[in-house]
Amino acid sequence: MSDERLTKIFIDLPNHWAIGGEALWAEPLGNDLYKIENIPFYAYGLNYHDIVRTNSQSAELKPEIKELVKASGHKTFRVFFKEGFSRDQQEKYLDQLNKLDASYERANDIYFSIDLKPNGDYQKVFDLLDEFERNNVLEFETCEAKIEGSFDDLPEK
Repeated sequence: MSDERLTKIFIDLPNHWAIGGEALWAEPLGNDLYKIENIPFYAYGLNYHDIVRTNSQSAELKPEIKELVKASGHKTFRVFFKEGFSRDQQEKYLDQLNKLDASYERANDIYFSIDLKPNGDYQKVFDLLDEFERNNVLEFETCEAKIEGSFDDLPEK
């Protein structure tokens, strides 16, 4: 992303299965408030266009997300394609989501985040992804908060 009005903000994820934290593009709104401007790839309970409050320990560090102030109504899913699916094949599956008011961002060769717009049909997207999963095309997860007041995964027991 190369929009000059955007900045990076950070979320600490010490219990996450894949990563210790995530940086997100965001629009500064003033008073430590930011509007998230990309689909989160790892944080739970955060979505595109949510408004969050941050704090910064120092000017050298990215502002760190501390709380969700206002939910945007967007919803996030995450998708991992099974081995052996080409980029073109993956996009044919994902493009079916566009008709359901969903879009996607690619993290790497197999991992995507999917954004469902507020007017999109959550159940239809879930059902389509579930069908793809049953057909051994991909695995997916929904991204609601797992711990109240946290954007992290559940700690290991």
